[in-house]
Amino acid sequence: MVAPHIFWRRLARLTVLVAAPALLLTACSVLLPAAPAAPTTATSLPNGVAAGDVTQTSAVLWARSTVTGPMTFVTSSSDEMPAQTATTTALDPSLPVTVTVENLTPGTEYTYRVTTAGGESAGGVFRTPHAADGHYGLRFGASGDWRGSLLPFVAARNVPARELDFFVAMGDSVYADRPSPAVPLVQAATLDEFRRKHAEVYSEAAEMNTLADLRASTALFATIDDHEVTNDFAGGAPAAADGRFVEESGLINQTALYTNGLATFFAFNPLRAERYGVMGGDGRMDGAPKLYRYRLFGLDAALFILDARSFRDLPLARPDRNDPADVARFRAETFRPERTMLGHAQMADLQRDLLDAQARGVTWKFIGIPEPIQHRGLMSAQDRFEGYAAERAALLRFIDEEGISNVVFVSADIHGTQVNNITYSLGPDAPQIALPVFEVTTGPLAYSSTLGPIIIADGRDKGYVSEEEAATYAALPVANDRDNVPDDRDDFAKGIVDRELVATGYDPLGLDGAPVDAHLLEGDYVALHTYGWTEFDINAATQVLTVTTYGVAPYVESDLESAPADVWARQPQVVSRFRVTPQ
Repeated sequence: MVAPHIFWRRLARLTVLVAAPALLLTACSVLLPAAPAAPTTATSLPNGVAAGDVTQTSAVLWARSTVTGPMTFVTSSSDEMPAQTATTTALDPSLPVTVTVENLTPGTEYTYRVTTAGGESAGGVFRTPHAADGHYGLRFGASGDWRGSLLPFVAARNVPARELDFFVAMGDSVYADRPSPAVPLVQAATLDEFRRKHAEVYSEAAEMNTLADLRASTALFATIDDHEVTNDFAGGAPAAADGRFVEESGLINQTALYTNGLATFFAFNPLRAERYGVMGGDGRMDGAPKLYRYRLFGLDAALFILDARSFRDLPLARPDRNDPADVARFRAETFRPERTMLGHAQMADLQRDLLDAQARGVTWKFIGIPEPIQHRGLMSAQDRFEGYAAERAALLRFIDEEGISNVVFVSADIHGTQVNNITYSLGPDAPQIALPVFEVTTGPLAYSSTLGPIIIADGRDKGYVSEEEAATYAALPVANDRDNVPDDRDDFAKGIVDRELVATGYDPLGLDGAPVDAHLLEGDYVALHTYGWTEFDINAATQVLTVTTYGVAPYVESDLESAPADVWARQPQVVSRFRVTPQ
């Protein structure tokens, strides 16, 4: 890694002494060798180390060793408490291991070090959430959508220096259905293929391993979107309804492809392997992997992580936007009350926990959902919450009628940042009801194409962007400015989206005029032409939320071949920043 990281210096507190060939571990304080200026990945720990799924008193620690045999995890705080030591065994060099450390102290920073059977070690840092007894401030990050063929992920290189409390991987953390150097196939299928896909994105390239550095610098939460299995899959649908799954009976979330994809996702993330029990109904959630999480971080924030893929019904037929009758058909079908994206048990969990957070007096409620819930019009609406409008309306009506305050949705999937307030209606022809709720979409960390070119290409294909408009867009520069003048690609593409939204009766992009006390500070409420991630920072004293998106110029595989040094040198810059005062 090129730049030094603040967090690495903290690892010198850890109570470990490594001696070759023997490994000596004690619970008393001993000195480490001098820490290097920047983290390095041990050769037998090629994907680094990670901590995640933190509670106020526990954390899951993770590592993958290419050397089989015993592995030791040592965890220490800076408060003179004895270190905790846990040992497990690496049985397969392709399969990571985890340990869960308990009896931790809320609101405490911990360092940890993982040592392999061969004596190599690597370390990391995490913080436990504060108890829900006061305001302490909070800073976390989120992104999604990265491909192994675009290593190294330079857009993530500044994450460790931001000293986050946690980071949320919002889905599409691998593209199992796209070729990459590790698996040059159109679809990963076996456990070995899925494991190579995941190992690839946490591997070094050009002497950088930015995702491993990110994961070593903070606690991780994670969920899936579709590409952890295959594009646009609907886990609650019959397997026989989708020809990509070979099974002729059962549901998609019971198939070998889904099972292998989810097992590998859990294996490569520091997560508890939770499952649903027998939930009844049509059985779609019985015994299924459970990604839903609810965590409190003081009284500053609550975090809710959703799985929007594993239990959803089949998407509706894509509407022909040039046929008013077919558009009306689509809108009516989205309000069929039996259709679900989340599954009834997950929806009930979310509603219960929102009520709990509100009753406790928690200021901000962040709901992480892989696909956007904001209105985006007809473009790919069948794959988003707009295609499951009855359930969407039920959730938003619940938030509205129960008085759940300061709700922020955080999503990814669309390969760009769009910020908008949230409205809902109770039927296809009913008026929109505005809420003091907004959404931030984030990413992609590294996936081509970004959202701006996607908007223009889809518009040309569907007939709502003319050839003249496409040519005008192509001639414009990229400039993340605060005005709405269509003299740069972001503003031009935003204007296309706004035209579609307003024509449909929805609010235009951004928070100007929304029932949210927001102030734009830098850039715009969109960032459609960069790779990057988004930071959410709550001030302890005022509870004001500042949302900052960092970005780098996008690149493709050919850029890595023709001008690699140019890509490697890119540094994340602020492309959007705004603040919101809570209700």
